[in-house]
Amino acid sequence: MSTVTFLGTGTSVGVPVMGCSCPVCTSQDPRNRRMRSSILVESGELALLVDTGPDLRWQALREGIDRVDAVLYTHHHSDHVLGFDELRAFCWHRESPLPIHAGRETIDSLERMFPWGFDPATRRNYTRAAPHRLDGPFTLDHVEIVPLPVEHGQAETFGFRFNFPEGASLAYLSDVKRIPDDTKELMQDLDALVVDSLRIVDHYSHMTLAEALATIDELSPRSGYLTHLTHDLDYTEISADLPENVQLAVDQMKISF
Repeated sequence: MSTVTFLGTGTSVGVPVMGCSCPVCTSQDPRNRRMRSSILVESGELALLVDTGPDLRWQALREGIDRVDAVLYTHHHSDHVLGFDELRAFCWHRESPLPIHAGRETIDSLERMFPWGFDPATRRNYTRAAPHRLDGPFTLDHVEIVPLPVEHGQAETFGFRFNFPEGASLAYLSDVKRIPDDTKELMQDLDALVVDSLRIVDHYSHMTLAEALATIDELSPRSGYLTHLTHDLDYTEISADLPENVQLAVDQMKISF
């Protein structure tokens, strides 16, 4: 069985937002509480982490994550990389450095921010990374991973398509404003599409709710999930008007194949 767990579904500041007393930030509905966006992909004995945001420690403790075999990075913005050094807990018991797969900009940024993580002399009780630049589809164990180049402001950004051994497929695009036509060709016949849906009002580097729904309608996955959500989106209110095959992602939600 393959499973995708939403470790976080929130935007860069999370929800609740510090100092905010809006209805969503003060809501008692746990579905309105959103850590920074990240997923855990598990298939057989393989455990893959997508992004290492600042909430990684709490996400890993909450989900009981005790092993990560590789990390995939969408891009280098702080809400997706600042938990990098928390990976030390997954490096202690490894003989070799932990593989990370990312674009050139992200690898360069991580090497500047966390130089010890890429120094061969670093002891095994610290984070030790083995960088692999994204340059096309690759396979980890029995899962095929297809990098999906997308537009997200000025940052080199990727989504990922996961083709699981069960024959199912899922694409994850946490941060995106526009999907190039060549990338759309890589996203046909999906069982599930997870896509950025920041807020209702337009944003220069993220899809709005309407844009995300239009993307799901165009690509026609069997099911759609909306993530990277701000405090503008109340779970109950938004869910009432969503198409039958689309739902707001929630922290700790699982998709199984």
